[in-house]
Amino acid sequence: MTMWAAGRRPRRRALGAAALLVAGVVVPAGAAASEPASRTAGGGTARNVILLIGDGMGDSEITLARNYTVGAGGRLHMDRLPMTGAYTTYAVDGRGRPDYVTDSAASATGWATGHKTVNRRLSKTWDTDRPLPTILELAQRNGLATGSVTTAELTDATPAAIAAHVTDRSCQGPADMKRCPGDTRGRGGPGSVAEQSVAHRVDVLLGGGKRVFDQTITEGPDKGRTVTQQARRLGYQVVTDAAGLRAARPGTPVLGLFAPDAQPSEWTGKPATTGGTAPQRCVTSNPERPAGSPSLEAQTRKALELLDGTRGNGRDRTGKGFFLQVEGASIDKEDHEANPCGQIGETAAFDRAVRVARAYAAAHPDTLVVTTADHGHSSQIVPVDSRPAGKSATLVTDEGGRMKVSYGTNAGGGGQEHTGVQVRIAAQGPQAHRVLGVTDQTGLFTTLRTALALR
Repeated sequence: MTMWAAGRRPRRRALGAAALLVAGVVVPAGAAASEPASRTAGGGTARNVILLIGDGMGDSEITLARNYTVGAGGRLHMDRLPMTGAYTTYAVDGRGRPDYVTDSAASATGWATGHKTVNRRLSKTWDTDRPLPTILELAQRNGLATGSVTTAELTDATPAAIAAHVTDRSCQGPADMKRCPGDTRGRGGPGSVAEQSVAHRVDVLLGGGKRVFDQTITEGPDKGRTVTQQARRLGYQVVTDAAGLRAARPGTPVLGLFAPDAQPSEWTGKPATTGGTAPQRCVTSNPERPAGSPSLEAQTRKALELLDGTRGNGRDRTGKGFFLQVEGASIDKEDHEANPCGQIGETAAFDRAVRVARAYAAAHPDTLVVTTADHGHSSQIVPVDSRPAGKSATLVTDEGGRMKVSYGTNAGGGGQEHTGVQVRIAAQGPQAHRVLGVTDQTGLFTTLRTALALR
């Protein structure tokens, strides 16, 4: 005879031992113990949003960094976000059908606009090539301050998608418009990514790409000026090193250009090879990285300081909040090069930026923090005694163990490729519960817009 048949009421399982039910959302007990329930439950409206993107940071890339830096049983800062789900990342082709492996332009367009597009296109429709409103533009229209931080060029795909609209991601500067004739100023378009980013008067723009911003504008009202001169005309403080960044003050927009192209990676080591490398420890420095280069952590901290007190675009924005996107770009770049040490170092650097964001949110509970990736990538952890068909490298972790990393998404001399796998998305703060389960990249746009109550 069962418990039910005996007429006895079944004992209700206590959620407190394993989870806490708040506002209809089951919150893991560990999260509830360390975070106020209202913060982890994810209801309400956010004053601020901090979106952190690890470019190419799939589950393998996260696991590699965790194993190497804090141990297999340890936890990264991004692991401690209480609401964790996954989202799909596919693009579309020229007929609107799924293109199962996205590039960074189409994926960034997904969360920036809520729409799918074709690979290489930035925040424009896949069929008619028309501009789509971005989350940054909506935030500006609603009076919020805005910022973008990246270790890549500020004109690279991920930062470009929130601040520009071009037919092809290569159209970064005035001299790069060959693939975007309809976007040129001479044809009535908005110009290159660099010109559009500056014209938007984004309150904080920090990253690399000085070479692009030093290109001369050939059409429109700023003809004859460089994009950097255009920025100064529009009131930007232009800084080029850590000292200049520290001296920047809120009140006028800040443009930080810390490298000619992408900022050099923080760690170095021997790239994977066919047949594998000897066991190695990573070198936690890079001689190619100038001493005055601010870290992603420092850039994120300064961006938050500036946005917290900014007054821009002729309107008093104090008290209205902000939208900030932060990208750890070279996880992807080092993955393309099959360089596990460079890749792990960039993931660790990104994780320190996550720590800064979470510390800010702890002091400002009305802040939504989201961390995710734009797409998966090629690195895989395989048995140490395996013989991978592609390139591999063996690392000696901080725990003293050996970890073999395999790269096999492209044969011969070509770089490694993106993968079409779903990737992690995690969050804390207002509307954080919206990332639970399996969603799509375009749904992140709705989460951000809903959290900030953007019209």
